[in-house]
Amino acid sequence: MNTVELKGYEVANFADISGVSCPCGTARRAFAEVEDFPATVHVTEISENAKLHYHKRLTETYYFLECEDGAKMQLDDEFVPVQPGMCIMIRPGTRHRAIGRAKVLIMVLPKFDPQDEWFD
Repeated sequence: MNTVELKGYEVANFADISGVSCPCGTARRAFAEVEDFPATVHVTEISENAKLHYHKRLTETYYFLECEDGAKMQLDDEFVPVQPGMCIMIRPGTRHRAIGRAKVLIMVLPKFDPQDEWFD
């Protein structure tokens, strides 16, 4: 019988994670392969051309690490000014995009699934 000993922690160094293109800009995604963790954690560089999109199953929580003056989030038809230190939880079905350059930490529950990105 094979046994697997699990450590009590996992470490992700975002400097070692390759960025992938996404509707918001470039995302570095951690913990997708960790079976006993129900989420993924992303560090995303938001470009000025983020695309309005939504998810049918995923809840995303954006924590703004950095952003340019005048940055905001479009949440359905509302525009919310953002600044470093702010956090926005986005429920499934909410159309969203960041406007202006920013760097965000995003917690995605359940784990991120690229098949759950929808555009009108």
